[in-house]
Amino acid sequence: MRAPASDLPLVLANASVMRRDVTILDSITLTIAPGPLTILIGPNGSGKTTLLRVAMGLVPLSGGSISWGGRENASPERRAITFQRPAMLRRSACANVRYALRAAGVPRAQRHTRAAELLSMVGLDALGARPARRLSGGEQQRLALARALARDPAVLFLDEPTASLDPYATKAIEDIVQAVSARGVKIVMSTHDLGQAKRLAGDVVMLHRGRLVENTPAAEFFTKPCTEDARKFIAGELLV
Repeated sequence: MRAPASDLPLVLANASVMRRDVTILDSITLTIAPGPLTILIGPNGSGKTTLLRVAMGLVPLSGGSISWGGRENASPERRAITFQRPAMLRRSACANVRYALRAAGVPRAQRHTRAAELLSMVGLDALGARPARRLSGGEQQRLALARALARDPAVLFLDEPTASLDPYATKAIEDIVQAVSARGVKIVMSTHDLGQAKRLAGDVVMLHRGRLVENTPAAEFFTKPCTEDARKFIAGELLV
């Protein structure tokens, strides 16, 4: 993997997204810089998935601006994203990764070796020949990570990759995420799990009703939250 983060810092300035007169993101101003893992939290409907899609360049803004490494309208060559329910191609796990490598422009002669390396990185080296759609939910998420890493990203967006997974599968994903982060890839990950946020986060970004509630180092967020919404969320109270 390449360490330089050419798509960072990612800067949103008064970024808004509206759909049919419904505000999904409301004037978000946020900078995502190189460094430890950023955890994005908030209740359902807070705008987490939309923010990740905007950051990836998949959703256009209705207002405000976004830049990647000081450039607007930059192609997402150094960005990758995985979704909560990744779609698996109707082929083997290894062939899924080779397809991602081809899409990333990796020369044909290098794809077999690189695919094997990526499958090993996510603990699927023994399952490369298995049809991807016959893998368990946790295994499919690990395969989705391998495909995303085929892009050799500088920044990786993860949309609740452990939702509905059991503790064993969750730990496997968390271990991969931490290993990838340690290699210099900036990871921005959404989660509902406060325990997971405490385990992984270098800093926390909290959204509620499409607004930025807090953006602070994790230790400060969990010990001295600045807003009432954050205090309620940490205490397990419902936000309405």
